[in-house]
Amino acid sequence: MSKSPKILIAGGGIGGMAAALSLLRRGYDVEVYEQAPELGEVGAGVQISPNGSRALDALGVFDALRQASCEPRRKEFRLWSTGRSWQMFDLGKMAVEKYGYPYLTVYRPDLLGTLADAVRALKPDAVHLGAHVEDVELTDDSATLVLGGGRRVTGDVLVGADGVKSTVRKALFGDDEANFTGMIAWRAVIPMERLPEHMRQMVGWTWIGPGGHMVNYPLRGGQLMNMIGTIERDDWQVESWYAQGSIEECANDFKGWHEDVQTLIHAAPTVMKWAFMERTPRQQWTTGRATLLGDACHATLPFLAQGAVMSIEDGVVLGRCIDKYDDVQEALRAYEGARVERTSKMVRGAKDNTGRFHEAALATEEGAIRYMESEWSRDPITERYDWLYRYDVETAEI
Repeated sequence: MSKSPKILIAGGGIGGMAAALSLLRRGYDVEVYEQAPELGEVGAGVQISPNGSRALDALGVFDALRQASCEPRRKEFRLWSTGRSWQMFDLGKMAVEKYGYPYLTVYRPDLLGTLADAVRALKPDAVHLGAHVEDVELTDDSATLVLGGGRRVTGDVLVGADGVKSTVRKALFGDDEANFTGMIAWRAVIPMERLPEHMRQMVGWTWIGPGGHMVNYPLRGGQLMNMIGTIERDDWQVESWYAQGSIEECANDFKGWHEDVQTLIHAAPTVMKWAFMERTPRQQWTTGRATLLGDACHATLPFLAQGAVMSIEDGVVLGRCIDKYDDVQEALRAYEGARVERTSKMVRGAKDNTGRFHEAALATEEGAIRYMESEWSRDPITERYDWLYRYDVETAEI
């Protein structure tokens, strides 16, 4: 820890831990302040595309996480009513040949745990739990977090990695407006043994239909199946990862869908329910000695499967910028400049995919065939995803 500056990170989630690890590996002193009494992620899956695998390798944790993950052979679209399939990506050997890294599907607690273990291996006392951030104070030469109970901690740089409802963002810029999208989501993690044999494949399926879609993919070496279903509804607008719903209500939302969809729902031990809110991606993340990272500045709908990956990329680029520039404020401006355009394009692309997954033409198989040929053939898929997957977090211009 011979280098200056001292860096405070508000938020001990995936983005905050990625940033902490990036900085610790470069020899900086880092303190992470997390409001929860213990580190933990909601039990759910996350997709790590090749650009994310590359970023995890830059942090030195790719090999460890790969052992706890799945490498699906491919992604397929399936039609909501008949189950007809169209291949979306080859995620196996071809993905590695094209991008240099595989596509992983990961249990979120395993991802956070791997990052946190690596942080603590470098600095055992880096993470402070039960530390609720109440305010931020900046001067020309310092950044201070005001914590619950009046405790104050001061450093040279502050990173707000405290999620969609970021206290740091509110303190720096005022709160951002969140608008209901007209969609709710259902999430579950299902023990694989609860599913019939034909559904235990190392394949990611995206079921698409008019007004809704469902995604499922394997986790933890095939021990678990992740499920997330999105449906257009406007009668429930609670943005929470922890609100429990009922199997019956979820099944009713997907009434008439293929029997495999209903099998997934009824195999779930429990289902969680939340409303999708939309936020305009911020174009300014940095002021003075403070900046934002991850969902605090570019919260996204999950329809490009890039939310966690972008937070990890942010962390690596932040470390590179602080290492490159002697002046910390210049470093933070460079970090923002390197990331704003890419993350904003990602947020817009995820929003655009909503219509593609919920298209009215998908109501019939004949309409679906024509639609898939126009919107999801090789060229449109390449245009939408190739720029994401080719990104090299270690060589991107800063």
